[in-house]
Amino acid sequence: MTGEELKKLAKVFVRVGGAVQPGDVVVIACDTQDAPFARIVSEVAYDAGAKNVVYKWDDEECSRMRFLRAKDEVFDESNDWLAEYFKYYDDQDAVYLNIISNDPDFLAGVDPDRIGRGTVSRGKTLVKHRENTMSNKVRWSIVGLPSPRWAAKVFPTLPLNEAVERLGEAILKVSRAQVADPIRAWEEHNNNFKQRVEYLTKKNFKSLKFKNKLGTDLEVRLLPGHQWVGGRESSSGGRGFNPNIPTEEIFTAPYKFGVNGRVVASLPLSLYGNLIEGFEFTFENGKVVDFKAEKNEENLKKLIETDEGSKYLGEVALVPIDSPISREGVLFYETLFDENAACHLALGKGYAINLKDSDGMTKEEIAAVGLNDSLVHIDFMFGTEDMSIIGIEYDGTESDVFVNGLFVF
Repeated sequence: MTGEELKKLAKVFVRVGGAVQPGDVVVIACDTQDAPFARIVSEVAYDAGAKNVVYKWDDEECSRMRFLRAKDEVFDESNDWLAEYFKYYDDQDAVYLNIISNDPDFLAGVDPDRIGRGTVSRGKTLVKHRENTMSNKVRWSIVGLPSPRWAAKVFPTLPLNEAVERLGEAILKVSRAQVADPIRAWEEHNNNFKQRVEYLTKKNFKSLKFKNKLGTDLEVRLLPGHQWVGGRESSSGGRGFNPNIPTEEIFTAPYKFGVNGRVVASLPLSLYGNLIEGFEFTFENGKVVDFKAEKNEENLKKLIETDEGSKYLGEVALVPIDSPISREGVLFYETLFDENAACHLALGKGYAINLKDSDGMTKEEIAAVGLNDSLVHIDFMFGTEDMSIIGIEYDGTESDVFVNGLFVF
């Protein structure tokens, strides 16, 4: 990416993604390899009026070394300092900007048990912060940035420099950062979500039935009092922001105990630095009762065993097969992008924003309605070009939502 292109992407990230306002504190989280872009993001944030920009650095090489060499007991230890870190910035209503560029295989060969235990430990540490982000009490956004190892995975037949360039071009295009006025393009994009979000919420379907030739035959009952969300979201302070750059999904929450049938993944899942391929799940009364994978099944097993909630769904998202990311024809091996190329589901925690009037409800009251809770939230893709979706109303009336992978409205 050129300097001008990086500046455009940073403006989308700061002004559309995090919607940074004068006086905001901004927390940038990224890998050390992304420091040059983090500096550009900082500059744009300060130009938008940010009071302060702070950094939370990571390094995938050091993370891999820790999983391979650290003493076994560290993967069960709590990290109270990290909880205090996020509490400090949550209390300041900070804006969290997360840059991702990791190698999809960076934890390949690591003991799945260590990864699973580390996930549980970190999840327990960040329970409160995760609740704040998933209920939009704070603003947050994620953007992708090309890196050599990621690019080599996506374009393995190209010379490395060309692969990085191609990945950068794809990211810019689907993030709407290539056009002359990206901010205006995002305004139009966000407005286009409104019609379908309002239509689906008004229909108030009791359940959705998914079916395709790949083998998916699944009925998902929706949360009573659910609402659909897509594009721009609103923080509890009333400020609009876009959590994902890019985004093409419209999503809501399933009723925890109302999912039945078989779902077959249509794309691989990059999970904690390992690629899971050729996998599927069988659900009964909301719970995963059977699963299999052609590659890295043990990692999938560890995910399902994270806690009780990781065996249930927390999200159902609709993405037409003609979405801009799908039309790119690129498998990104990164959920931020691949989830916007196909309909997807998420194992684990549901979003309280998908429940009408959830503000003011206690965690126990929300759980009693049937919204799933978990330490994890992992999206996986199952949409295809022949996907059919039928909406079933409370009186039994059925109507098409998708035909051949596309919305009918």
